[in-house]
Amino acid sequence: MRIKLINPNTTQRMTDSMARCAREVAAPGTEIIAVSPTMGPPSIEGYYDEALASLGLLAEVEAGERQGVDAYVIACFGDPALYAARELARGPVIGIAEAAMHAASVIAPGFSVVTTLRRTCGMAWHLAERYGMSRFCKNVRATNVAVLELDEPGSAARATIIDECRRALDEDGSDAIVLGCAGMAEFCREVEAAIGAPVVEGVTAAVKWAEALAALKLHTAKRGDYARPLAKRYDGVLADFSPR
Repeated sequence: MRIKLINPNTTQRMTDSMARCAREVAAPGTEIIAVSPTMGPPSIEGYYDEALASLGLLAEVEAGERQGVDAYVIACFGDPALYAARELARGPVIGIAEAAMHAASVIAPGFSVVTTLRRTCGMAWHLAERYGMSRFCKNVRATNVAVLELDEPGSAARATIIDECRRALDEDGSDAIVLGCAGMAEFCREVEAAIGAPVVEGVTAAVKWAEALAALKLHTAKRGDYARPLAKRYDGVLADFSPR
């Protein structure tokens, strides 16, 4: 089985970190293909970043279809271009916010999302509503740690995140934490040990979900909303993205 993990930003060291986490949980025989697009923003911290990152992400999905990939993980907590990717892909496509929130809703009656910048909190709330998770999501809390700070040597990011997770448990009445950024994946277990409560991060949750759906031989429906894009000519710099 081949699962393509797409980090929609262009920061390769973050992709490498996600790949390590994904391979730790993947079943024997599952190949993780971890990639970053060749174009786009170095981090995704708002709707503008997300929109521009979507083109490179979709190009990677199209490439995956030519490579015979079985399933895809979109490794950004905003789940950018998730539905568009499903139009292109034959196999399952899982967003990490989608996977993490669903996993948390199974193991706890309520969870808090602890994310990066305050400006992204609304995005997380919108996703919780989209996925039917509003009744489980007690709060979305910002640490005001920028995405690119997460793996900087000497950064206080981990300590800041742990402190915010503790406050979430105490103040929100939550029983579990969802880490609201793919860049937090590699220190999930460290946070869990520090706060004494379940911590879910979406990269590994999405990998296992994608793996299960692919093992069940389930494919993305090609009627209705997830049908292939209609063939037409796109203009200008988007000419290469014209559906065929």
